[in-house]
Amino acid sequence: MKRITGIIALIVFTAFFGQSVFSQNLKFGHINRTELIQAMPEYDSALVSLEKLNTELQNTMELLQVELNNKYETYLKESKNLTDLVRQTKEAELNDAQRRLSEFQTNAQNTMQEKQVELFTPITQKADKAIKDVGREAGMVYVFDTSIGSIVYFDETKSTNVLSLVKAKLGIK
Repeated sequence: MKRITGIIALIVFTAFFGQSVFSQNLKFGHINRTELIQAMPEYDSALVSLEKLNTELQNTMELLQVELNNKYETYLKESKNLTDLVRQTKEAELNDAQRRLSEFQTNAQNTMQEKQVELFTPITQKADKAIKDVGREAGMVYVFDTSIGSIVYFDETKSTNVLSLVKAKLGIK
């Protein structure tokens, strides 16, 4: 008798517990994170700073290239009339100018990448925090980022686009 009562209690408990698990309304959301980040005011100012640095580096690179071209043209014009020692010195100067230009190009690329990370990391961190906060506040189980293309399908009637909620959280219109 105790065994039957125990089995019935277990069945009733499992039925109620199982039903509550299956009857939960799981909430899913999606957002285009790239669109959010591009809508943030910080993004525009970071982009302007990055473009300004790029222009400055490009101008310097062009000046170095012009200097190298001028030295090379002068060398070509005068090379027939130069002694071996002077010719070797001029060639060394050309090689040095070419090396400096190559080093500058490499350093410029590294500088641009470092500046991009420096400028955009705080923006993406702010966006990610706002997305997490909105997801938590809205009681969502998942918020998917549709900008990275990892989701092949989502039903917009069953998934909430949280872009407007996150923009509101960040004070973006």
